[in-house]
Amino acid sequence: MLSIIVPCYNEEATLPLFVQAVEEVNQEMQQELEYIFVNDGSKDQTLQVIKDLHRQYPKSIRFISFSRNFGKEAALYAGLQAAKGELITVMDADLQDPPELLPEMLRLIETGEYDCIGTRRQDRAGEPRIRSFFAKLFYRLVNKTGQTEMVDGARDFRLMTRQMVDAVLELTEYNRFSKGIFSWVGFNTKYLSFENRERVAGETSWSFWSLFRYSIDGIVNFSEAPLNIASIVGALSCIGSALALLFIVIRALVYGDPTAGWPSMVSIMLFVGGLQLLCLGIIGKYIGKIFLETKKRPLYLVKETEADLTKKKNEA
Repeated sequence: MLSIIVPCYNEEATLPLFVQAVEEVNQEMQQELEYIFVNDGSKDQTLQVIKDLHRQYPKSIRFISFSRNFGKEAALYAGLQAAKGELITVMDADLQDPPELLPEMLRLIETGEYDCIGTRRQDRAGEPRIRSFFAKLFYRLVNKTGQTEMVDGARDFRLMTRQMVDAVLELTEYNRFSKGIFSWVGFNTKYLSFENRERVAGETSWSFWSLFRYSIDGIVNFSEAPLNIASIVGALSCIGSALALLFIVIRALVYGDPTAGWPSMVSIMLFVGGLQLLCLGIIGKYIGKIFLETKKRPLYLVKETEADLTKKKNEA
């Protein structure tokens, strides 16, 4: 069985198109499919569309509906937990992940040489330049500062063995960054490249700032470099201040004190104060992550599944 995990947030327009596209591809694969749609607190008719699809394909379409929006990372984890297949793939409902790659991915993983067949975009055609610039900058930073290598342009769309999925599920951390987790667990992975695609319908829920915050979380979760930078900046600032103080004292003893006013003093105070706030902010980010982990809150809360529909139907 091949389990297809599909996180959904306001995807009412894309879901029927997605299922149709995958079913067309499956005519070639002839694979037993299991769809797991995870409704992540959608505000449109996404849940109703999923229920309609479940009625149309009762044996193959399952769903999990959260009590509110918990984020894509929680939706991915819920889908991985619910998957029953020996092979599991993660796909976006907007068809930016081409289902046409599934037969090739299946063929490669069945050779037994690989545990995961991932996908990556060849380019970022059609994407705003500023978003592409910061995306490339993120991958450069995280690969140079962290110990976990992440492939530039890699998508969450990947076909994994049950062994790899079980390994991912062992990482129960609250602050999740799936691209890093998939790389951290290791296993033999091969990437297939494809040309960037636009959404088939609807609008993306990822704004520039939400992606920026997500990238910051990725760096903090998989690198101690920000803390090291804060320490280095603090040390350099301290050494520089000591040298400047020594210079001023010697100059005052030898030549008298020619220092006239307060502007230079205020500028130095503001500069040092800014460095302190920057370092405290970096430390605070890590402390905030620790605080969330120690609460031991669940990653998500389930409001409804396809089992509830079956139970209501039997009771009726």
